[in-house]
Amino acid sequence: MNTFGYAAYGPDSPLAPYTFERRELRPDDVALEILYCGVCHSDLHTARNDWGWSYYPIVPGHEIVGRVIEVGSEVTRYRAGDHVAVGCMVDSCQECDQCQKGEEQLCREGNVQTYGGHDRITGEPTQGGYSKHIVVREAFCLRMPEGLDLSKAAPLLCAGITTYSPLRTWGVGPGSRVGVIGLGGLGHMAVKLAVGLGADVTVLSRSSNKEADALALGADRLLLSSDPEAMGKAASGFDLIIDTVPVKHGLDPYLPLLDVDGTLVIVGQVGPMDEASTVPLLLGRRRVAGSPIGGIRETQELLDFCAKKNILPDCEMIRMDQINEAFERMEKADVRYRFVIDMASLSPEEA
Repeated sequence: MNTFGYAAYGPDSPLAPYTFERRELRPDDVALEILYCGVCHSDLHTARNDWGWSYYPIVPGHEIVGRVIEVGSEVTRYRAGDHVAVGCMVDSCQECDQCQKGEEQLCREGNVQTYGGHDRITGEPTQGGYSKHIVVREAFCLRMPEGLDLSKAAPLLCAGITTYSPLRTWGVGPGSRVGVIGLGGLGHMAVKLAVGLGADVTVLSRSSNKEADALALGADRLLLSSDPEAMGKAASGFDLIIDTVPVKHGLDPYLPLLDVDGTLVIVGQVGPMDEASTVPLLLGRRRVAGSPIGGIRETQELLDFCAKKNILPDCEMIRMDQINEAFERMEKADVRYRFVIDMASLSPEEA
């Protein structure tokens, strides 16, 4: 299948139109026309090769909502015209203990990333959702529930599941005390989802300017992390803290906020962190953990939950040709809270 999109051609070049081929459908494949694609901070990191494993040209995008246009001969769950979604993975071994448990994100063989990965069979590099079409294994295609706004749902496929998964893993529900560090794309979803699960939610921020936003998103309060007195009074006050900060930072100010057996989960920063003291960990039997995205079953659960609770990310819609401007604004945190590309704005003439 010939298709077109926008790709990074090198770490220092802007994204530009790109024509390429998607694979022919295998028996268990689904082909879809992409309607909307979210813009994730990971897209920017990959385009710039910040993590050191990018190849070029590379088409970013792993928050995908689309319409099925063709299915393979063995596909039973979907048919042409269905609205579906694709997240950060398009394949895995499907045989290891983690895949069998529905946690393909932890596949022992390594899952196949929507972009920045390599096809399980051919070894060809995968390309993402800043494009008109995508082909994906049926098992990694998600059903869009009735009533969920397609134009706003795309960020649920990464920002949503990245924050929902730790909330579920650590059993958040009514009575849980949850802190959220950072109020960007991930943080605002963590707040909405924790509130939806019935938790008491506090946003931790260095700036009091975020208080109105935090309360508007449903948080119960804002805790000013730059205020030593307020932080001291909040000691041992949280069962779970979700750390969404996407850059290197220290954990020492936050660890004393955890109650006994409390957990701070890192979901934002990929790479080195500042050195942390073990004293609050040892004295409070506290934990620091990391969490990637969730599996396919959990992601479907998230979509259904959001449809039931009417939880959607706050989005700003852009055209495909505005992506480089969006990247620049994202670096300055100048977005509330997630960009979504309307793929109807992508024309073959550009490519």
